[in-house]
Amino acid sequence: MTRSRRDPDLVRAYVRTGGRIRPSRELDLVTLVVAAKDPAPGATPDARQVLNLCSRRSALSIAEIAAYLDLPPSVVTIVVADLLDSEHLATPTPAEVMPEITLLEEVLNGLRALPA
Repeated sequence: MTRSRRDPDLVRAYVRTGGRIRPSRELDLVTLVVAAKDPAPGATPDARQVLNLCSRRSALSIAEIAAYLDLPPSVVTIVVADLLDSEHLATPTPAEVMPEITLLEEVLNGLRALPA
């Protein structure tokens, strides 16, 4: 029997984030990030996955990263905040700039269209 998605209860979110429940900065699911540096020695597996994904693509939103890596958005938000703090990720545009609602709807439709 093969599964296309991991069991979300396999590793609890608080374990992945070292017990933290909030990111170090305000981020939205539509915040775009790009890789700025290679992973640091001792980086967590989740941090390495995020950086590897971002280095292979142009700017990605937190929602896209969560979908590609099959991770909870809350975990990705905390990992991305940590990587922004360490300057391993960068935001190509200010985080305060929000896209138009039509773009958000297109992203949501695209995420829903991803194979489960």
